[in-house]
Amino acid sequence: MFQKQLNVKWIASGILALVVLIVAMGSVYTVEEGHVGIVKRFGEAKYQENPGLHFKVPFMDSVESIEVRTRKNGEKMASSTAEQMPVTVEVSVNWTVNKEAALELFRRYGGLLQFEQRILDPRFRSATKDTIPKFEAEQLIQDRALAITGIETRLIEEMSEFPVIVDNIQIENIVLPSKYIQSIETKQTEKNLAAAEEHKLERQRLEALREVNTADAQAQGIIKVAEAEAQSILLKGEAEAKAIEAKARALRDNPLIVKLTEAQAWDGKLPATILGSATMPIMDMREAANK
Repeated sequence: MFQKQLNVKWIASGILALVVLIVAMGSVYTVEEGHVGIVKRFGEAKYQENPGLHFKVPFMDSVESIEVRTRKNGEKMASSTAEQMPVTVEVSVNWTVNKEAALELFRRYGGLLQFEQRILDPRFRSATKDTIPKFEAEQLIQDRALAITGIETRLIEEMSEFPVIVDNIQIENIVLPSKYIQSIETKQTEKNLAAAEEHKLERQRLEALREVNTADAQAQGIIKVAEAEAQSILLKGEAEAKAIEAKARALRDNPLIVKLTEAQAWDGKLPATILGSATMPIMDMREAANK
């Protein structure tokens, strides 16, 4: 009898401990980093909690996690270009739930999956399909950033009333008919060849212009040298003429200068011969002196 009572007590204690453990475990929960916890009481969203360890009412409260890190949604869709050419585009959008409004988003849409399916994805597809037909195929290939800006502007406008942030959009891939791709490649090759030829002609023009400038500079140099030489000769001639003129004027004004010049040039010897009149012969003055 005593043994039976002891066994009953042990069983009751075990059951109580188990209940306490279950209650204790049901009273605490954790929220992972990059998420917020939405606490529901009997299914009604009451409040949200940040990452960390938290407590709740056992059996009454439940917690759902909402990611508030950047998420990426991708779409692959068929569309057409401005010239009605079929095109398939792969686009993606990065977006983030506004952390402070996570509770509102959960209350209105029931979670991220429902929000994506009912709100984000349809608007993203609509923005893409409305934007792509505004561009020609060649524009999409050569300047897809312009198309991205168009989609992004449209989607941001569409999502302005919702508690999310559209971070950026990317066009991952553009698939056009193979024949058109070949024609674009051929056209681009021709453009590159034309640009190369134009560059070559421009270089030749510049080289010819440089040669002309060099020849002109050399000609100008020769002209300058000739002008300098001519000017030098002119100045020298003018100087010599002025010197002769000054000398003549001095001789004219001072006849004695001639005598002085002759005296300075005389070597002290008398002339050996003199010229007589027309009827007299030339006489040797040395012989006359000896006689």
